[in-house]
Amino acid sequence: MLNRARKLTLSSFTQTKVVEPSHLESTEINLSERTRYYITPIIQNGFEYDPTFGTRETKAATQFNLYPVVVDSRGIPWAEANVYLLDKMKNSLNVVMATYSNLASDLVAYRQFLDESNVNWTIFDKNKLYRPTYRYRAYLRTLIDAEEIGISTARRRMSTVIAFYRWLQSEGVLKPEFPMWKESDHYIDIKNQYGFSFTKQIKSTDVSIKVPNSVNPYADTISDGGKLRPLSRDEQICLLNALKELKNIEMLLIHALALVSGARLQTILTMRLHHVLTDMAGSELKEIRIPAGPTTGIDTKNDKKIVIHVPIWLYQKLNIYAVSENAKKRRAKSLLGNSDDQYLFLSNRGTPYYQSKSDMQNFSQDFDLHHAKNGQTVRQFINDKVIPYIRDHSDMLEFKYRFHDLRATFGMNLTDEQLEYVARGEISLHQAREFVRVRMCHESSATTDLYLQYRQNLKHIRKVGSSYNDHLREIISSLELER
Repeated sequence: MLNRARKLTLSSFTQTKVVEPSHLESTEINLSERTRYYITPIIQNGFEYDPTFGTRETKAATQFNLYPVVVDSRGIPWAEANVYLLDKMKNSLNVVMATYSNLASDLVAYRQFLDESNVNWTIFDKNKLYRPTYRYRAYLRTLIDAEEIGISTARRRMSTVIAFYRWLQSEGVLKPEFPMWKESDHYIDIKNQYGFSFTKQIKSTDVSIKVPNSVNPYADTISDGGKLRPLSRDEQICLLNALKELKNIEMLLIHALALVSGARLQTILTMRLHHVLTDMAGSELKEIRIPAGPTTGIDTKNDKKIVIHVPIWLYQKLNIYAVSENAKKRRAKSLLGNSDDQYLFLSNRGTPYYQSKSDMQNFSQDFDLHHAKNGQTVRQFINDKVIPYIRDHSDMLEFKYRFHDLRATFGMNLTDEQLEYVARGEISLHQAREFVRVRMCHESSATTDLYLQYRQNLKHIRKVGSSYNDHLREIISSLELER
């Protein structure tokens, strides 16, 4: 079988430099009897040794967990691609390894194309159709047409390759004889969440892949961080019953939190023990407000500061679970143990379902995993357990959902409730809209409007479809067909 370029993930990586044998704390690397050299970490205990200025403090990150490496079809690291990734990490104020892992995957896809098409990525011919950038764009278009990848994936891959070549050129590593692409400036008008408009200049290339704006307001999905499908009331009841019958209390509580708060998976799974340790038995409060985002220990999308609104009845259940023997047994298997900063939800092996950004940024030489924990266990439980159970125990034979659909479900439940208040004249439509926007943490009210319009749009399209079908049936029924 022909080997292909691939991505390797190192559990831990420390950047080193070659030094003289006499260097303090040098380590010998012995490749053969004739080939040996000495290295030392560039950063040690937060300081860098410089032969001119001595030891000095440095802020550049040179130690990483889950470090991605791009290797070609021969298993040899692709030097330029790997230096590019390292350079981006070292110049980043906030290193999120998942981002660089995705960049590495994009570069692997490009390297696979180069190796299998026998294309030299450094040669830019006079005929632009022979240049690697144009050939790769044409290749991605064939994958889109064959429905092997989506347009957004192709666009991201091409954008990564363009950024890679820009870096190569700026660093003087590559000096192409002919242009890598044709570039032009465009100006777009943008309106922020406060209603202020401004113009932004963007550079566009003729090898970029454009994503058509094809939002269908009458679809059964809502565009809110992805195409989300709100579950109907019957589906929600069926889902909760299935989770109860499957007897997995962690999964039931995780789903319940999503349905009553609209919180994303990363937010729910990075909640800490101390967030639910207050005993609220007998409290007259209707809900508990838990801050999330930077400095709280709970991750949010784009590090946005938000508040999670948890009904008091569910908070009490979380409190009972947190001090239960089952939860304590799981914490006993974890390095953090019973610490208040421990994750609320752990697997039966004592590992988190989702590792927070702060934990991933803290380098550990003893880290031995080759992948990040980012909710895979929950998604696998849904696909392997929940969906098959519902299909086997109900008339919903084609039922399916993704965890993120629960956010849209919460949004629609909230919207339906607010619109009932509007119908009774208790609040205005503007008040309903703002309430939903704040609870859903939408920056743009346009996203909130998608929820307000969802039911009406579906009702309208079904009415039109039914009316049109009736009209067609009358016409066809009036025809006299020969037997």
